[in-house]
Amino acid sequence: MKHLKSLKFAFFAAIIIVSSVTSCKKDDNDPEPIKEGIERSELILTEVNGHAHGDHFHDLADIPGATPIVIKFDEKGTATANGHLHLEADAIYKIQLKTWDYTGKEVQNDYIASKAVADNYKAFLVGGNLILNQNTQNESGAIFQPREATYGDGTAVSGAIQTTGILSYFTLGHENEGEKEVSYILRKLNNGVKATITRGDWNHNDYATKFAGEDVLKLKFEIHAEGGHDH
Repeated sequence: MKHLKSLKFAFFAAIIIVSSVTSCKKDDNDPEPIKEGIERSELILTEVNGHAHGDHFHDLADIPGATPIVIKFDEKGTATANGHLHLEADAIYKIQLKTWDYTGKEVQNDYIASKAVADNYKAFLVGGNLILNQNTQNESGAIFQPREATYGDGTAVSGAIQTTGILSYFTLGHENEGEKEVSYILRKLNNGVKATITRGDWNHNDYATKFAGEDVLKLKFEIHAEGGHDH
């Protein structure tokens, strides 16, 4: 009887050991979970025609054959290519944001998929101790104007408050010639906050206090603004 009990014990112990080994092997073969968030980003700057007025632009139009400048960023928002730009101070640039998640999917349009989604997001361009155009008398200051025309579902973006900044337009102006360190920030805002942000609110260093929420992206780069030019 004792021998039989010993055999039963050995049998069940063997089952437990085999099960444990099998489980370990299965765990070892399980794929790693996909990391959430943004793996890399780009800001694409392309010079356009247009006129600065106060806190916005008029008559914006693409320039045929204009060569885009692509700033590339890693997952931490550190520039890996073209992190130091030389831009014409009086030129206007279209800025397009592109982002990719850890599966390689391009996801920047997810933030403006619909009005309901976009109401939670806004882009800022902070730093540089910039003189804003609306605070000059000679239209020679900086403007950063988010300017999407439609949401991802095809409905129209209506008014300055509803724009997000996945597509924006930017100029430094002669008042800001020299070296500038700036950050493009895409922020997820608390409910109702976006409706309080005006066109002139894009360059506050204390934006995080003024506009409650959390940063989705913070892309840091340098601009060397040079003298004007003729097309």
